[in-house]
Amino acid sequence: MATAPPADQLRLLDVQELDTRTQQLAHRRANLPELARIAELDAQVADLTASLVDSRTAASDLRRELTKAEADVEQVRNRATRDQGRLDSGQVGAKDAQALVSELESLARRQSALEEVELDVMERLEAHDAALARLDAANAELQAARDEVVATRDARFAEVDEEAAQVAARRAELVAGLDSGLLALYERVRDQNGGRGVVALRGRYLEGLNVSLSPAELNVITSAAPEQVVRLEDYGHIVVRTEAPAE
Repeated sequence: MATAPPADQLRLLDVQELDTRTQQLAHRRANLPELARIAELDAQVADLTASLVDSRTAASDLRRELTKAEADVEQVRNRATRDQGRLDSGQVGAKDAQALVSELESLARRQSALEEVELDVMERLEAHDAALARLDAANAELQAARDEVVATRDARFAEVDEEAAQVAARRAELVAGLDSGLLALYERVRDQNGGRGVVALRGRYLEGLNVSLSPAELNVITSAAPEQVVRLEDYGHIVVRTEAPAE
């Protein structure tokens, strides 16, 4: 049967309290509301980023299409200018002049059609650029919102981490000089029971498990020698008798 000084057993209650607080802080850190909000914003940013990629690709395609349309118009315009210059020079015969007039009429129709294509592309590109600008503005707003939430999260992290460091320092002080066998037992039991290694007996009530003992169970515990480390039969928790005399 394990034994340890009653005073060390009592100190375990303070160690347990600090360990419980450490667990609470870890849970708090892992479940900050800002983390869920950041995840939500990240999902929105991802969706918007995909839309931006598609929109920028489409805008690039339209710019290439516009460049081609402008080149087509320019090519026809240059051909018409050359033909008109030849016609105005008076140095072509009647047959060639007639052919040039016919070609100029054809080029004019061709230029008009190409200019309609060019205008259509320009209008589509203008509308697309406006939509892209709105997407960029929305993305900037989302990024700003995310940055704000991240800053808040980091501040919360700092608060939790500072308290956790203080708790860890206090725990180190408490366990210094504590009976090594008792501490090892406590750590083992705590690992086996989700963080709870020791409970305090106050009257018939087991503080930490929120249960009351029967008279027979109480008698077994209270009749044990003060230095005896008493454990619960079911889960192995160490039971500290708060009224046990300290050595």
